[in-house]
Amino acid sequence: MSSTQPASLRDLYAPPSTSWSFAPPTNGSQVDIPSAPLPSYQWSARSSQSSILGLGSGYDDGGADMASLLRGAVTFVIGQYASTAVAVPWEIGKALLQVQWVPRDTQGPEEHESSEHTEEHNVDDGLSDTSADHESYFADPSAEDAACPPLRAVDEKGYVMRQSVTDDTVRQSYIIPVGCAAGASGMMVKLRHFHSEGWFSLWKGLFTTTVIEILSQSIQPALQSGLETILSPAISTPLGSYYPPPLVIPVASHVLTGFILSPLDLIRTRLMVQSADPRHRMYKGPLDAAEQILEQEGGLHGVYFHPHLFIPTILDCTLRAIVPFALPAFIASHLRITYETHPIARNAIELFGNCASLLVTLPFETVRRRLQVQTRGSARPFKGCVELRPAPYNGVVDAFWHILTEERSDLPLKPRRKHRRGSVNKGKSRHAQEKLEEDSESSWLRHSGVGQLYRGLSLRAGASVVMFILALFVGGDEPDSGWAEL
Repeated sequence: MSSTQPASLRDLYAPPSTSWSFAPPTNGSQVDIPSAPLPSYQWSARSSQSSILGLGSGYDDGGADMASLLRGAVTFVIGQYASTAVAVPWEIGKALLQVQWVPRDTQGPEEHESSEHTEEHNVDDGLSDTSADHESYFADPSAEDAACPPLRAVDEKGYVMRQSVTDDTVRQSYIIPVGCAAGASGMMVKLRHFHSEGWFSLWKGLFTTTVIEILSQSIQPALQSGLETILSPAISTPLGSYYPPPLVIPVASHVLTGFILSPLDLIRTRLMVQSADPRHRMYKGPLDAAEQILEQEGGLHGVYFHPHLFIPTILDCTLRAIVPFALPAFIASHLRITYETHPIARNAIELFGNCASLLVTLPFETVRRRLQVQTRGSARPFKGCVELRPAPYNGVVDAFWHILTEERSDLPLKPRRKHRRGSVNKGKSRHAQEKLEEDSESSWLRHSGVGQLYRGLSLRAGASVVMFILALFVGGDEPDSGWAEL
C-alpha cells in the first residue's frame, strides 16, 4: 500500500496576510445598520477669575467670594470699633486714677461757711460793734502778726514755688484737682466738665485701642495654633518625651501677644493721660506719638527692651494670662465640678477666680502705667491732665515702695471747713479741735497707698458680674475661653 502523504509539511506552510479588506456582500443586497443618535455634550468655558488660593467657593463668579470676605471684614471692624467706643470712657477714667499721684500731705479743699452761719455772724457783729472795736484796739500786734500766714517761698526768678498739690493758686490750669474723684465714673464726670477737656476727652485713644483689640484677636490664636503644632505632640529630651502642661501654650501665646503689642499699649496710655489743651498736648495722634517715641526714646530696642517697659510688660501679661485660667481650674479640679455636670457652679467658680485674680493683677497694671507715662532719653517731661509724680520711679520695686509709703488712699478728699477770724486764743483752740477731729476720723487708708494700687477694682469686678449673668442666660455647652474685661 503506497502512502499519499507528502514527505514534509514545511513546504505546505503559507504566512497569513496582514492586510485587512472588507468585501461587499456577494448577493448584492445592502444591509441597513440603524444609526443611534450620538449624545451631545455642552462644555462651559472656565471662568478666568479664580477664587482665593485656588479654593472652590461654589459661586459662578469668583469675585463674589472676595466681596463677601471684604464685607465681613468691614462689618467686623465696625462692630469692634463700636464695642470699644462703649468701653473706652471707663478705661480712661480707670487709667487716670491709676497714674494720679496723691501724696499723704494732701489736704481737702476749703469749704466756706454756710449762708445761715454768715447771716448770724453779721447780726452778732451788728449788735457788738463796740466790743469788737475795743477787742481789736487792745489786741497784741505781735499776736496778729503770728496769726498771719507765712510768706510764700519763691525760686531764683521770683516765681512762687508750689508747696502742695492742692494749692490752686499755683496749680497748672490743665491739671484736674487732686482727690476730686474716687471711682472711674467720678473721674469721667470730672473729665467731662473740666474746662480744658470736654466730651471728646472721654474717647482719647479710641483708634489705638481698636487696633490693639483687632490685632490681639488675630495674633493670639495664630500664635497658639503654632505653639500647639510645635509643642503639643512632645518635646524630645535625652531622658524621653516631655509633654507640656495644658496651660503652658495658652499662657505663652497671651504673653507673646502682649509683648508684641506693647508699643501700641504705651502709645494708648499716653494718649489717654495727656492733656487735651493744644498748648500742653504732647502728641497730635497715634502716628505722631509713635514717631516721637521712636526718635527720642531709643527706637524699637528702647520701646521693647527698656527695663522700665520690658519687665512690667512681662509681669503684667503673664499674671493676667495665668491667674484667671489657673485659679478656677485648680478650684474646679479639687471640687470635681465640670461644665457638663454643674454649669452654674462652674461659672460661679469662674467669677470667683476672676475677681480674686484682680487682687494680683491690678497692682502690676498700675505700676506698668505709671512707668509708661515717664519719658526717657531726650524726650521732654510728659504733661498729663492729672497730677503726676514729679520725680520719676526707678523701676517696678521702687514704684511699689513709693506708692505704698508716700501716698494716701482715702479718696475723694473731704473738704476742710474755713472758719471766720477771731481772737488768737479762739483760733488756736479751733485749730486744735479740727486737728483732733481729723485724726479721729482718719482711717488707715490716709496713711497708706494700698488703695492707689487697686483703682478700678470695683469696675472690673462689676464687669465680671455682668459677664456671669450673661453666661447664665446665653451660655452655650462649650466653656468660655476667657472673661471679658474692661
